[in-house]
Amino acid sequence: MSTIFHCAALPGIWGPWSLYENINTHGTLTLLSAAADAGAARFVYTSSPSVIFDGSDMVDADESRPYPDRFLCGYPRSKALAEAAVLAANGKQNLATVALRPHLIWGPRDNHLLPTLVQKARHGRLRRVGDGHNVISTAYVENAAAAHLQAADLLNPDAPHAGNAYFINEPETVNLWEWINQLLELAELPTVSRSISAPAARRLGGALEWIWRILPLNGDPPMTRFLAEQLARSHSFSIEAAVRDFGYRRIVTAEEGLRRVTPYLQELGQGPSSDT
Repeated sequence: MSTIFHCAALPGIWGPWSLYENINTHGTLTLLSAAADAGAARFVYTSSPSVIFDGSDMVDADESRPYPDRFLCGYPRSKALAEAAVLAANGKQNLATVALRPHLIWGPRDNHLLPTLVQKARHGRLRRVGDGHNVISTAYVENAAAAHLQAADLLNPDAPHAGNAYFINEPETVNLWEWINQLLELAELPTVSRSISAPAARRLGGALEWIWRILPLNGDPPMTRFLAEQLARSHSFSIEAAVRDFGYRRIVTAEEGLRRVTPYLQELGQGPSSDT
């Protein structure tokens, strides 16, 4: 193998730190070592913008933003540690590395974001968090995949993007709650009409985290502090560095992406499969 694309990870907003550490951090370290020992030339790591999320608004943020001092859940912490290891490995044993941070990947056959959104909407469990003015970046799945190929094609230990991390998303930002309602309309479901304030959601998330730790209960809490901040805050990112350093270019517009995902959303909205 000359090129390794490390896209696997355990996502989520809840769970024991040891689980995220073993899979996301130690798993990445293991794969890095195996790639170097096998003589691979390139290692492209799928990271996440959550590695820099500190609970504040981020609008058109770039890669100069540092890792936060503390994380609100295991997923972003484990991904940050893994990302740092990937970047530090650049140039060692002739291995060239790069980390990509696609944000909110969506598209046909998504088994994470869209099914969760539709399932909550079908059961009337969606609430707008905050004032509804927060803007976000998203990444259509084929564009996220294209970014990995484009980064790999030009990657060597001395390339401009080697040893660096890059945000990957559509150039246009969207209002989070308008975008969610647009997806629900395509799924032929009612849009979000009820809301909860950001402070109340954070307090609720903290209380539910405490309850889940004490009992503990199965599954994820319906609200956590991390989820409350993600739903209430802006998180949009600049792709200028990716365009400049390795020529990132999307291959599908957001409008075309919505057209392609509509049949899948309708299937999720109508069928019992969205409850499994």
